[in-house]
Amino acid sequence: MTEIPGTAIEGTLHSADGKGVVRMKSRYATDIDDLWSALTDPERLARWYATVDGDLRLGGEFTATVHGSGWDGRGRIDVCDPPRRLVVTMWEEEGAEHVTTAELVANGDQTTLVLEVRGVPQDLVWAYGAGWHGHVENLGAHIAGQDCSEWPSGSWPRWDELAPSYREMTVVPLER
Repeated sequence: MTEIPGTAIEGTLHSADGKGVVRMKSRYATDIDDLWSALTDPERLARWYATVDGDLRLGGEFTATVHGSGWDGRGRIDVCDPPRRLVVTMWEEEGAEHVTTAELVANGDQTTLVLEVRGVPQDLVWAYGAGWHGHVENLGAHIAGQDCSEWPSGSWPRWDELAPSYREMTVVPLER
């Protein structure tokens, strides 16, 4: 994966209530409606993140298989406020849910995305950080016209590059 010009990513790791929290902030050279579409349209999601199938309405459940990691699980759409806020709960097993929140802010011809994943295992927060950093990069590549969906599951060289940096990060407790 090559770096996309103009896409700076700020990734941080935290903890809250004994669980890991991953936060990514990035800016994309596209308008808010286009970025929202990239986050919610199944055909576009498949080009940079995962194959998704199911009921993609508020309260609906779906299945997803994430490119690169091979994560395979279910999800539910908890909040959908187009084109500003999306909250999704995902799980592989009952009782092991994590909540992903995407907040979009328009800034002229660019859009800022703040993505937060809460409820990940504390001992694996670094791995989720590296993974989400890679996904946010791939979103930028998708916005720039590249297709990132052809990785073999379980083999993701970019994750291997990012993992040491995220493993070294200190996990900072979040204040509510």
